[in-house]
Amino acid sequence: MSFNLKSTLKSDDIPFILPDNWSWYKWGDLITEYQQGLIRSNRELSESGTPYLKMNNLDNNGGYHLNRIEYTVVSKEELEKYRLHKDDFLLNVRNSKELVGKTCVIGNLNFNMVFNHMLVRIKHHEGISSTYINALLKIPVMRKFIDRCKSGTTTVIALYQRDLYDIPIPLPDKKTQDSIVAFVKNNYSKIELNNRINGELESMAKTIYDYWFVQFDFPDKNGKPYKTSGGNMFWNEELKREIPEGWEDGKLGDIAELVRGVTYDSSEIKSQNETGVIPILRATNVSGNVIDLNDMVYVPKENVSSSQVLNKYDILITMSSGSKEHIGKNGFFYFEEEVSFGAFCAKIVAKGEFRFYLYSYTQSDFMFTTIKNECLGTNINNLNGGLVKGFKILVPPDGMIESFNEIVSPLYEKIGNNLIENQKLIELRDWLLPMLMNGQVKVN
Repeated sequence: MSFNLKSTLKSDDIPFILPDNWSWYKWGDLITEYQQGLIRSNRELSESGTPYLKMNNLDNNGGYHLNRIEYTVVSKEELEKYRLHKDDFLLNVRNSKELVGKTCVIGNLNFNMVFNHMLVRIKHHEGISSTYINALLKIPVMRKFIDRCKSGTTTVIALYQRDLYDIPIPLPDKKTQDSIVAFVKNNYSKIELNNRINGELESMAKTIYDYWFVQFDFPDKNGKPYKTSGGNMFWNEELKREIPEGWEDGKLGDIAELVRGVTYDSSEIKSQNETGVIPILRATNVSGNVIDLNDMVYVPKENVSSSQVLNKYDILITMSSGSKEHIGKNGFFYFEEEVSFGAFCAKIVAKGEFRFYLYSYTQSDFMFTTIKNECLGTNINNLNGGLVKGFKILVPPDGMIESFNEIVSPLYEKIGNNLIENQKLIELRDWLLPMLMNGQVKVN
């Protein structure tokens, strides 16, 4: 390394023996700066200004997303102090037990962005890569150290600086660290490429949905935009708007079923390696509009009914959370694995051929605005099934849905394939890193 450090760890604090070219340190020995982010109340957030990165923008894989990011007005001094830069390492230190401990490393930024006060920016001695630290803290044995530092009530958990500084951190020699960082960056660059492609595909699907079902310029019988070309429109009193001839008003429950998740307590959680168990997705497994299969819990299969198992193109939605901003976030389930979901979530199953239309609706600004208005001013951060099934929705004729599906189905199929590839890349990373630490393998 390019710095001189003397380990302050006692032999009793060392979790396991490292290869000869590795050494244990306390995290506090490696840290040069520990900075909490900018405090902003919800009323100071808007849809314009400077992007304001919050805990819900962090995923479970050491990355972040800008889906539905909020904005705030910042002064010149605040921007200078809280602006994020490439390779900044962030740690979420306050919220629910599942959200606390999430980390990310900032990538290339061609715009200004600041970060929330529940996140801390941690800088390390020169020569210690934030990418390495970020990847290290995804290894199960290292996550346990983070979990042991969590303290607080059943609803609000915190990580305190004094406890984090005592966490043991293994460091290899520079050559080994550089090799690990190169592997992790290459792995993540492939994931990021897939994410960018998916973002473009999702944007295409959204554009088509808006064009057809919001602006009503779907192709008429002559292939021309319906409304723009003078298609017949009629006032609908229930929806308080004009809709095309032959279309109807309805409720979400008319085109979908909603199933609440599995209830379990901590005594029922099992090991992944035990027989007769099934993984459970929680609200924290939905980041932006992406479902990931990392950090799941496992419960006995007899706790789960057949209706509580997810199938491809089911929509997983967050129904309850300690934070209003997480209510309603949802994503398509693209995987083939047998997976269920917890009681704070629900699955929405489309009837007939409405799956892609329904998903576009659940991702729409109208849906999130409706949810926000329902939760605004209440102390209980949850949605009930009756409320969701009662959301007003426009019901197009069957032929229109079939035509829409023909166009967007290949887009969602490609998105799903990319997400499955991402999941395999993450599993490869998480399998390889512990083996690098104990010397079983080397990266050249």
